[in-house]
Amino acid sequence: MSIALHPIENIPLIEAGDDLGAILIAALEGGDHPPRDGDIVVLCQKIVSKAEGRSVKISDVEPSPLAIQVAASADNKDPRIAELVLRNSTRIVMMKHGHMIVETGPGWVCANAGIDASNTGDDDIALLLPEDPDASAARLAESLSRHFGVAIATIISDTWGRPWRVGLVDFAIGVAGINPLRDLRGGVDMDGRELHHTVNADADAITAAAGLLMGKDAGIPAVLVRGYSAPGGDGSGADLIRDLDTDLFR
Repeated sequence: MSIALHPIENIPLIEAGDDLGAILIAALEGGDHPPRDGDIVVLCQKIVSKAEGRSVKISDVEPSPLAIQVAASADNKDPRIAELVLRNSTRIVMMKHGHMIVETGPGWVCANAGIDASNTGDDDIALLLPEDPDASAARLAESLSRHFGVAIATIISDTWGRPWRVGLVDFAIGVAGINPLRDLRGGVDMDGRELHHTVNADADAITAAAGLLMGKDAGIPAVLVRGYSAPGGDGSGADLIRDLDTDLFR
């Protein structure tokens, strides 16, 4: 099996209210790789958030006393950004030296609630995560599949850090049209030993690979992935969130 990654080019700068499905369709039709059955389109969260109007004017944010306190404990942290993080968090998991690791509404645990002020087109604009990344992914998958007449899955990605490891990696936060997990439990390894714990996060692996083409300065917000053999069933990005009963660190 081989997997090919194709950057989806000629996607314009996205603005609030844009029909992202129609824009992706036009870009795919004008590209060298018309979609096939089983293809996956990976999109960066930023263009989804922009299209859905998930932007906030930083100058309109009034920081709370807690946000001011958090910002004061960190170098060069804007208390208004700290306030946005607090407003978009359901729980603070860790706060140390001005760094805020929080749990968001859907259950994602990440730094700063995924709030992003880079590549927004305006120094006064911050972008929030999509309100429901799985619903966003489902709408786009349905639009693409209906237009091209083949089954196309979608993944919405975001770039996060990882505990215990240096560097950022793209993770899947919204998934539609594929099972994000490959459950190998009950199978055997090459030595014939039964597997008891192996569940691979295939959607995250696909997203990390696509992220190699979607750098901060690349101008490529979407990638077509071809050749991946998905496990049976369907699922969502929420399936990738570890249940509290098996989480040893929250």
